[in-house]
Amino acid sequence: MTKLSRIAALALLAIIVLATLSPIQVRPHIADANVERALAYLLLGLAVALGFPNRVYQAVIFVVATAGILELLQIIDPSRHARLIDALVKAFAGVAGIVAGQLLVRTGGRKSES
Repeated sequence: MTKLSRIAALALLAIIVLATLSPIQVRPHIADANVERALAYLLLGLAVALGFPNRVYQAVIFVVATAGILELLQIIDPSRHARLIDALVKAFAGVAGIVAGQLLVRTGGRKSES
């Protein structure tokens, strides 16, 4: 499960980087922008938490830093904009994914001990 989660985290990171840094016309649209942001980072946080269950603080730093850095890098493309609120939505959703992943790890561990 850990190896699969790490692969999923890497794939999600690649998708997020491409969607975040591509021109707005090329970026896929499946829902409201805030829903897309939140869902992408929630899944990333979940995958990172499951892939690295004993590295909670590092996972939080990674997800929050990724959200901030990628948001800032949008300055490069004139069709995109870097906004603090977007970075905060991404960071909050990523941390929520990590919390959910930690809950799954901890409750899964208890079930196997019984």
